[in-house]
Amino acid sequence: MKNISRRDFLGKGAMLAGASYPAMLALGMLKSAPAHAFNLEGSGNGKKVIILGAGLAGMTCAYELNKLGYQCKILEARQRTGGRCWSIRNGSTNTEFDKATATANFDAGLYFNAGPSRIPHHHQLTLHYCKELGVPIQVYNNVNENTYYFAEGKGSLSNKKIRTREIHNDVRGYMTEMLAKSIDHGNLDAALSKEDAQKVIEYLMAEGGLDVDKLYKASARRGYIESPGAGNKVGKIADPHKLADIIESGLMDPDFYNVAEYTYELQGTMFQAVGGMDQIAKALEKKVAPILTMGAEVTNITNISDGVKIVYKDALGEHSINGDMCICTLPLPILSNINHNFSSDVSRAIDFIGYMKTGKIGMQFKRRFWEEDEAIYGGITHTNNDLTQIFYPSYDYLDKKGILIGYYNFNEKAERVGDLSYTDREKLALDKGRLIHPQYDKEFERSFSVSWHKTKYNMGGWAVYTNDTRRDHYPALLKPDANVYFAGEHLTYLNAWMAGAFESARSVVASLHGRVTETRVAYPETGTKG
Repeated sequence: MKNISRRDFLGKGAMLAGASYPAMLALGMLKSAPAHAFNLEGSGNGKKVIILGAGLAGMTCAYELNKLGYQCKILEARQRTGGRCWSIRNGSTNTEFDKATATANFDAGLYFNAGPSRIPHHHQLTLHYCKELGVPIQVYNNVNENTYYFAEGKGSLSNKKIRTREIHNDVRGYMTEMLAKSIDHGNLDAALSKEDAQKVIEYLMAEGGLDVDKLYKASARRGYIESPGAGNKVGKIADPHKLADIIESGLMDPDFYNVAEYTYELQGTMFQAVGGMDQIAKALEKKVAPILTMGAEVTNITNISDGVKIVYKDALGEHSINGDMCICTLPLPILSNINHNFSSDVSRAIDFIGYMKTGKIGMQFKRRFWEEDEAIYGGITHTNNDLTQIFYPSYDYLDKKGILIGYYNFNEKAERVGDLSYTDREKLALDKGRLIHPQYDKEFERSFSVSWHKTKYNMGGWAVYTNDTRRDHYPALLKPDANVYFAGEHLTYLNAWMAGAFESARSVVASLHGRVTETRVAYPETGTKG
């Protein structure tokens, strides 16, 4: 804190609060697509567009192009639409390349979202399509201070479930105490006046719950060990965890400590589709059903002089169709194994852009013990083991039964768990989960797991860019390769989000339509959105 100016302090304060998003806004990095009906002028005059993939991007392209007078045909390899926008219900099936097809056996009416489960309030285009398509939404409780941190290890706080609010408030209290003391001792240069310093100290005391001596002490913020009540029941507050114990137990490790509300994409309010996120895909499917061919696995994409030729196979054999243009929304790991005659730049981009390894398991329980026993209504428990996260449902509160997401993991952890059999994945989720919730043993009924990086027709969760691939390969896919356009979340700065699919679809439709009608369409280039 030595020689800190007003500007430096504000910068460091933003880092402390996780508030990098205002800078991104100022730099124009977080622009949203217009959240209104997509009213383009001109007609497609019956031009034939073949769309590969019936995920959100593909179906949105078809939906918007149909309005403009194009003849669209969608080819989808699966027997369902939605791509990763998928809610697992009784009878849902999934095929991973190294395992037999699995079928979910949940009770009727129960489900979990294997793919996207949250809609940020600033993803206005996603919310627009929910409104236009008649998909009701409800609040998603992403931040819940009553969930847990659980760190396996050798520290004094390790192997114990600790309420999220205890860690958040203890860490915040100790950090603000140190900063307040530093300011109070005059370790600032003249650029921060004495009056400014006093105002900052007052703020820090309020932010961290410091006493008059600028010391952090436990308060009701971190909860009670005996709740207040009627009569003389004033409630009892526990002592804070020692900062050294928090650090020693790994609860402040950067890959574990989580303050979700600081993250721009996860700030409240968040939403979800009522009845499962697949309701969005189903609503789109109704709009494009007459032009949708299921079970059609594309094997060849060929640019020809007057259009494009697509070869696909289904249960009846191999077929070939021609179109004026094609929009390819297939995940890049799938596209890399399809024959094509794309340019070298596009081919390299397809091969070099990586995808996230990620997996989830939905676990059905006889009763919603997390609500009944522990007062957890939505939110996420964080662990440092292979579970990574446990998600509690933000719907059907107080019902008899429920499904929680027993793990949601990424990268190496997802790879390790994905390599297990379905039975062993369930065993891992139970073994690690019962350390936090011993009720698992009595209440568990059945599970269903999905490893997206092993799932046929996906082979990954979402695009993951490095600085090099974003600079060297991403731009090649933003432009059409002759008569083939590319769309999907992987062609935005909104990777993993449904908004990426919607924004990319609109951008590509605008570009294609501008080419057909020889007009310039005033719509932001996909790469500028964030």
